[in-house]
Amino acid sequence: MLKINTSSLTFKIFMAMVLGLFVGLLLRLGVSETTDLVIPLGLFDFSVKAVIVDGFLHAGGQIFINSLKMLVVPLVFVSLVCGTCSLSDPQKLGRLGGKSVLLYVATTAIAITIALTMAIILQPGVGIDAQPQSGFVAKEAPALVDVFINIMPTNPISSMAKGNMLQIIVFALLFGIAVALLGKEGNRIVTFFEDINKVIMKIVSILMNLAPYGVFCLMAKLFTYIDLGAIGALAKYFLLVVVVLIIHATVTYSLILKAFTGLSPVIFLTKMREAAMFAFGTASSSATLPVTLNTATKKLGAHNSTASFTVPLGSTINMDGTAIMQGVATVFIAQFFAVDLTLNDYLMVVITATLASIGTAGVPGVGLIMLAMVLQQVNLPVEGIALIIGVDRLLDMIRTAVNVTGDCMVTCVIAKSENELDETVFNDTSATK
Repeated sequence: MLKINTSSLTFKIFMAMVLGLFVGLLLRLGVSETTDLVIPLGLFDFSVKAVIVDGFLHAGGQIFINSLKMLVVPLVFVSLVCGTCSLSDPQKLGRLGGKSVLLYVATTAIAITIALTMAIILQPGVGIDAQPQSGFVAKEAPALVDVFINIMPTNPISSMAKGNMLQIIVFALLFGIAVALLGKEGNRIVTFFEDINKVIMKIVSILMNLAPYGVFCLMAKLFTYIDLGAIGALAKYFLLVVVVLIIHATVTYSLILKAFTGLSPVIFLTKMREAAMFAFGTASSSATLPVTLNTATKKLGAHNSTASFTVPLGSTINMDGTAIMQGVATVFIAQFFAVDLTLNDYLMVVITATLASIGTAGVPGVGLIMLAMVLQQVNLPVEGIALIIGVDRLLDMIRTAVNVTGDCMVTCVIAKSENELDETVFNDTSATK
């Protein structure tokens, strides 16, 4: 008989999500983006929208998100420096980078291929009755050459202040390599960074205890304002994206993990619950990064020297969930506008979306920018994005959970290939019940 540990953080976060959903649905009975429920209390009128939704819930959710984002830059920099300093083999860094990028790109290509195949078969855009959202303007994607130029930071401090993850990774790698090359002279710096890393991880554990409250606030506000009518009108599209996301997270990742490591996918997915719920609640791979790294090292057994590289890189370039949305959305928009796509068009979608996952890394609003690029490549109207933008927020939460799961799966595969995966920790299921 399955026993549920009601005192576990995973259970508390799940209950906070459920409670937040119901509270949000209750609040939406009297509150929306344009309406408000005002309760007269004698000397003053109590505004439910201003005080509860845009006040208490908004503040609670944003404080939680900000507290996680606060740790992203110091955690990535310090952890990556520690990991790089411990590299005894200078060639290992090149192997880590090459294998990580190759595997992230491969999973993205698989993701969009599955999405396109299922969308072609199930035809989500045929017979749809939806109205485009007004006010959508597609942002222009940066040129690929500019992306590669901008990977090298001109001012590392500015990069940290702006949260430019690729530039932070590059500087941390160079800093760690330099410290390692110093030999004995660099030992004092290594000890200092290892102590700082322990402090940061302790802060992560403290903030994780606040997660149920933050997730509750985020979910309650989301379902107060979410457009349920749009979800109903786009039900076929919405459900198809969700189904493909679930298939990719449970089947594709499980097959890759089993094939390359021999590890149990069931144990892996069980241990990913907490990080996936964090990702779902925040809808941000970057904000979830401290929890993802903690899961990869403490629960899945990956050594920090590997995880400190693969997890931050994955949070930046791993766009499996976004690629799935792009595949289904492209077919949906083509069918809505009665445009027939050829086999070459579909191949172009796969190639463009896969390369764009790296080319637009770190750009705000990356999902819709990538979709605009894909639509332009196959001569579909970019304005078609306005059809699906009404349900994109909820789908963004789900695909972020998929992306985080992919980050940890790749980390396990790379760590296993480098003999840096503690299988005793991975197989320990005592803390997952």
